[in-house]
Amino acid sequence: MAILGPHSVIIFGLLGNIVSFLVYLAPLPTFYRIFKKKSTQGFQSIPYSVALFSAMLLLYYASLKGSNAFMLITINGIGCIIESLYLLFFMIYATKTAKIYTTKLLILFNIGALGLIVLLTYLLSKSSDQRLTIVGWICAVFSVCVFAAPLSIIRQVIRTKSVEYMPFSLSCCLTICATPNILGMAFGATQMILYLAYRTRRNSEILPVAAAVVDPKDREESNNTGAADPGCNHHHRHDSSNGEVEIKAVETNQLNHTA
Repeated sequence: MAILGPHSVIIFGLLGNIVSFLVYLAPLPTFYRIFKKKSTQGFQSIPYSVALFSAMLLLYYASLKGSNAFMLITINGIGCIIESLYLLFFMIYATKTAKIYTTKLLILFNIGALGLIVLLTYLLSKSSDQRLTIVGWICAVFSVCVFAAPLSIIRQVIRTKSVEYMPFSLSCCLTICATPNILGMAFGATQMILYLAYRTRRNSEILPVAAAVVDPKDREESNNTGAADPGCNHHHRHDSSNGEVEIKAVETNQLNHTA
């Protein structure tokens, strides 16, 4: 730092805050989609819960640091507000199961874990310098967890071969932010590799199935129409008890042919 001049700490601090702010804004496209769909769909709350916990933990570290902690306080204070809004928005449109799960995460991280860290560091640390060092290492560990949090959906990505619910903007910004962090870079690279591997997968590749209720009087006419048109290959399944419901599975190419 001395080589770059006395103001290098301020310059790198500002750059770090700018990148961190972009990371906090990265989920905006995801939440815009949630707002449009009025549903959280397949998105998970783990990345935002972990990010909120990390920001609160860094605020605790900044309070112990005292001097030269202004940048830490400002960016993590903003981060706490933004992540809290994300989680509030998520809870509004989440299912009952997702709401319960998110509530458990918040209690576990932001009440249980944070409270335990504060308590133990005050009870077991012999000096303020020792307490600052311990909390600093804990912050470093959970900063890595923030980079790994989007991978919570990795099983779904591999199973469905789709990255639809793995937010690319968040993964990309986290990868850029993790440049000086070896483990963070590894987690970020994993997310980018997954995205590149499965990004061409679309839900439209899954053949739709159309269900229709057919009046018994129209069944004979429908069968005759299918026989007259060899291009239409309808598969019928009748309920022998009442003969009222008929399910027709139509493949994508048949739908296009009809159109």
